[in-house]
Amino acid sequence: MSVLVIGLSHRSAPVPILERACVGGDTLGKLIDDVARLPDIAEAFVISTCNRVEVYAEAARFHGAVNGITELLVRYSGIPADDLTPCLYVHYEDRAVQHLLAVASGLESMVVGEDQILGQVRSALKLADQRGTLGRALRDLGRTALRAGKRARAETGIDGLGLSLVSVGIDLAAEKLRIIPNGSSRLSSRHVLVIGAGAMSGLAVATAARSGAKRIVVANRTPEKAERLAAVVPEHAPGAVGEAVGFAGLADAIAGADLVISCTGAAGVVVTGAMIRSAQEEREPGRDLILLDLAMPRDVDLAVADLPGVHVIGMDELRGSGGAAVGEAEVAAVRAIVEEEFAAYGSAMRAASVTPTVVALRAKAATVVDAELARLAARLTADELSGHALDEIARTVHRVVDKLLHSPTVRVKELASAPGGEEYATALRVLFDLDPRAVEAVTRADRQGVDESAGSADANRVVVREGADRRETQQG
Repeated sequence: MSVLVIGLSHRSAPVPILERACVGGDTLGKLIDDVARLPDIAEAFVISTCNRVEVYAEAARFHGAVNGITELLVRYSGIPADDLTPCLYVHYEDRAVQHLLAVASGLESMVVGEDQILGQVRSALKLADQRGTLGRALRDLGRTALRAGKRARAETGIDGLGLSLVSVGIDLAAEKLRIIPNGSSRLSSRHVLVIGAGAMSGLAVATAARSGAKRIVVANRTPEKAERLAAVVPEHAPGAVGEAVGFAGLADAIAGADLVISCTGAAGVVVTGAMIRSAQEEREPGRDLILLDLAMPRDVDLAVADLPGVHVIGMDELRGSGGAAVGEAEVAAVRAIVEEEFAAYGSAMRAASVTPTVVALRAKAATVVDAELARLAARLTADELSGHALDEIARTVHRVVDKLLHSPTVRVKELASAPGGEEYATALRVLFDLDPRAVEAVTRADRQGVDESAGSADANRVVVREGADRRETQQG
């Protein structure tokens, strides 16, 4: 089994393709389930954001997994294979691991260092876990990626300099409104309309309030959700006013806004040309309207950009914006963290790969010891040796075998953590003539999270002994 990622992002695909490929809600759950059902896939999770759609899988066969996942992406997106395939990238094994660590650390984002991606990776792992498609391998990889992302933000300046798409979009909007971007005064007493009430909309409300917006209206199909989001506006900026409207009042809300930030999860256009033309009739002559469209697929009808006084800022304009805000030193520091976490992950995986061999060795030793003790007991019982004496002999023999195996098994794990360490596990299997089927049985049980080997008491004792080995190594 090896880690595989197939996906497309702002770096590999134009916005129209990304719009169609983006999945969410129930559709995202169905895609995850279908990927996990593929014959060559053991585990899977999917990251789907406005900037990327990536399928991560633990795959038994490379070509079978790639073909199966690609067919699903074609089916779910509705994009012909000839159009979608050139936009896809494929990373396998080490490269796939490095890619996820870089994504979680903000290095692959449209705006380098933006802080939303870490939560999006966490949500992707959580959803897969809830649907039962996340196993031990991808769970461990996910934890490593989240740790790398947290370290990147805690140990480097990328967290302070990394901007969200909302922040970059507001800077661009401020320029079009002829306001000099300056932190808390970027929106200088302007009126803002936020369409949608999800996580991105919450970020938009908070950022607009902190940027000096005087009035923020939240519009949503469900007015109750809009009201909850509007109620927190004063918490972000005392003196700012928050209001809520349903979609029935959307045109009027647009008429009163300087900046409209739209980030819904709707499948079609939310802000239409007719709506903007109606709003323009009620606006003061010469008053510009900025539409910041952060949705995938897009919320705003592109035709409105041709209307006088209307400016649309979409993903195309945001692509690459803000990256210069992150200095080369910060990026280099994050890359160093990614490499460090990748090396630690690789070391842990190599050390874990020898565990089935060690468990199989101890199981074989336990079987041999038990067989010999049974023969000894049969002979000594005839000499009327007490049961207590037989028990003492058995415990002594087991202790001797455990002590003899302890140092080599601990050492082989240490050696296996280095590159090329698999050779030590191979040597162990050859030297002790271990049955490959026994090693594979332990591997299968480990993948299933079952601490057993054919359900025997011998295997249970082996697992307990493995824990003792780890504790003795840590103490010693």
